Amino acid sequence: MIKGKTSSGFEFTISKDVKNDYELIENLGELDDNPLILGKIVTQILGKEQTSKLKNHIRNENGIVPTDKMTQEIIEIFRNSGEETKNS
Repeated sequence: MIKGKTSSGFEFTISKDVKNDYELIENLGELDDNPLILGKIVTQILGKEQTSKLKNHIRNENGIVPTDKMTQEIIEIFRNSGEETKNS
């Protein structure tokens, strides 16, 4: 397992296998043409429980989960998980 923390303070744990998931790579490749697949990608990376926690973590005062913040968090999680993998 890879553990990390984003700059906003969200702590996460993901499987090392996530970075080697071909279906995740397929979905990431489809993201430019179909931005609606982002939710599926987030769930593939974090699982349902952590995805819910992340959404609550970045939810704004109006109850909205901003897409730009979600994207930023996921990019950061990918970067952090890469650093963790190199150090393991």
